[in-house]
Amino acid sequence: MQNNTPAIIIGTVVLALVAGGVVIFGSSNGAPGSPGKLDSFTQCIKDSGAIFYGAFWCPHCQAQKKMFGSSVKLLPYVECSTPDGNGQLEQCRAKDVTNYPTWDFPDGTRVTGEQQLAVLAEKTKCALPE
Repeated sequence: MQNNTPAIIIGTVVLALVAGGVVIFGSSNGAPGSPGKLDSFTQCIKDSGAIFYGAFWCPHCQAQKKMFGSSVKLLPYVECSTPDGNGQLEQCRAKDVTNYPTWDFPDGTRVTGEQQLAVLAEKTKCALPE
């Protein structure tokens, strides 16, 4: 009979590391449908009346959305591009949106380009989580 103790120990350590990784990474990303870190902030932006105009093909819009993580689902986002990516939808033409991303705020101001979360907090009077 061979001594399988080292193989059992190595297998146990590997299993423990894998399980620990699942716990650590699973809790940081959250389960689908679980609250995101910026949910209350993003909901406040939406409730303020701010609107984020963008296009699915726009890398700056994708970067802006990524800042919100899993809370992106709560953004007051309006897609401006036609499905083929070659035109603009009427609702964005009517608002004279010419650059992406464009943010309109209830006080009538407009900013274009990627905005830091602190700028959005200031413009909407929404508190960023600590």
